[in-house]
Amino acid sequence: MAVEEYAHEVLAGQPIGAWSGEVYRRVVGGLRDQLAVEGLAQPHWWTLNHVAGAPGAWTRATLVDRLARYEDLGLDFDAVFDDLVAREWLVEGAEGAMTLTEAGEAGRLRARERNLRVHLRTHEGIDPEDFVTTINVLRRMVDNLGGDGNLPA
Repeated sequence: MAVEEYAHEVLAGQPIGAWSGEVYRRVVGGLRDQLAVEGLAQPHWWTLNHVAGAPGAWTRATLVDRLARYEDLGLDFDAVFDDLVAREWLVEGAEGAMTLTEAGEAGRLRARERNLRVHLRTHEGIDPEDFVTTINVLRRMVDNLGGDGNLPA
């Protein structure tokens, strides 16, 4: 389906909240649909990635501190962690330090492939420079409205 072209003045008057909300629902919905194939929710995915990136560095408390601001479904992080432990994808060692098992890494890689499909579809027909400009505009809007427009550490 081709996206219709509009005059600059028409586009400049469009409501950013409506368009950014629609993008959010479609992108996040697509990611959630793909994760659900593995029986995962986004907090599972976030946990798997953080733990894979720094094995033994994360605990339940430090992950909740890091990730809670992104979770919008009211999911219980302890239930997510317990689920990953029950699947034998995640183990908690000394003082609660988390590491992935081989099964956890395999599940993370499957989920990554599924999410990559959504990412590639999202970027179809978009010049990388336009994408960067869009991200920078959104970051500025977040900052203008009192949020943190910096990339997560």
